[in-house]
Amino acid sequence: MDKITEKTLVSRARHGIPAGVWALGFVSMLMDISSEMIHALLPVYMVTVLGTSTLAVGLIEGIAEATASITKVFSGALSDWLGKRKFLAALGYGLAAFTKPIFPLASSLEWLVAARFIDRVGKGIRGAPRDALVADIAPPELRGASFGLRQSLDTVGAFIGPLLAIGLMWLTADHFQTVFWIAVIPAFLSVALILVAVKEPERPKELRKVRMPLHRAELRRLGPAYWWIVAVAAVFTLARFSEAFLILHAQSIGLPLALVPIVLVLMSLAYSLSAYPIGTLSDRMDRMTILILGMILLILADLTLAFATTLLGIGIGVVLWGLHMGFTQGLFATLIAEAAPGELRGTAYGMFNLVTGLMLLAASVIAGTLWDAIGPQATFLAGVAFAVLTTLGLLPVRGRLKKPRQV
Repeated sequence: MDKITEKTLVSRARHGIPAGVWALGFVSMLMDISSEMIHALLPVYMVTVLGTSTLAVGLIEGIAEATASITKVFSGALSDWLGKRKFLAALGYGLAAFTKPIFPLASSLEWLVAARFIDRVGKGIRGAPRDALVADIAPPELRGASFGLRQSLDTVGAFIGPLLAIGLMWLTADHFQTVFWIAVIPAFLSVALILVAVKEPERPKELRKVRMPLHRAELRRLGPAYWWIVAVAAVFTLARFSEAFLILHAQSIGLPLALVPIVLVLMSLAYSLSAYPIGTLSDRMDRMTILILGMILLILADLTLAFATTLLGIGIGVVLWGLHMGFTQGLFATLIAEAAPGELRGTAYGMFNLVTGLMLLAASVIAGTLWDAIGPQATFLAGVAFAVLTTLGLLPVRGRLKKPRQV
């Protein structure tokens, strides 16, 4: 690297993470606060107030998350074809915000299902374009820190939301509708922030126009390094099944029902505190080494949870689980940004989210089957096996990754 390039990188690093990335982080945080305030209470509300069966709750949640994963593919590809990302990201946040008043107004299950479905469509529309927008805005030498910051702020919302829900339920004497109405406020603040504070950069002239999104020729252009990352992430996702099993395990050990949300709060706190520092560190050292450390943390988390017999043991396992998320989720996003061509980043994030979303569904089915047939220990030990397999899969990926793309 010549001296001019070195001086340029140092100068850009001193200016820090761009304001647009900070804004997108706070946009994510506000929407997550709103969503988690509702989602932390929605299953209980559906069962106790509307008389919905737990099977119906599971089916609704499964369909909603699958819808989000599928939508991400098309929205990401569309953002590549249009050459515009902010419009689709804002549209996704807007759809989610406009569903929020339906939750306190709904008098039947059908209305809640419709609101949940549209909310997840909104999540699917915004996900890939937003991540591609972060990659477009962030300087290459600060991509790890940028993705870590956005992920950290997003996860702050994931633990503030349930805490607010718990506190407001206590203050309002368990009045669900009041809590749901208050959740509307941060959702609309999120939309206002992305419209006002996020500026989309001009598309570099050297980037080719994407003529046929999701065409096989375009998918081949993503390159072998990208598909190796997706393959490793897919196996990795089999090891990190739904966090619902952390809650179930804590409950089986003796955690009171009223304190169940504390499990997610503890996990999200560890996640949010680690994501940004690890993202910053990844800009200064080998990212694959950090990813392997994240896998080791997941192995330790699964082993701890498999053999935990006290709430303290569960707590340690949950913290390790949150730390492994902080070590890996932002890094996967950074690796995708560097492996995929700049004009195909939306497609790249869409395909990545689709594959990992389907794997998460499969992982949860496997985990639930093992839990019912053998017990919790078998579920977490299976997670250990998948995590070890993923760690071994990272070794060939290390050699196949190309140098970071500078656009």
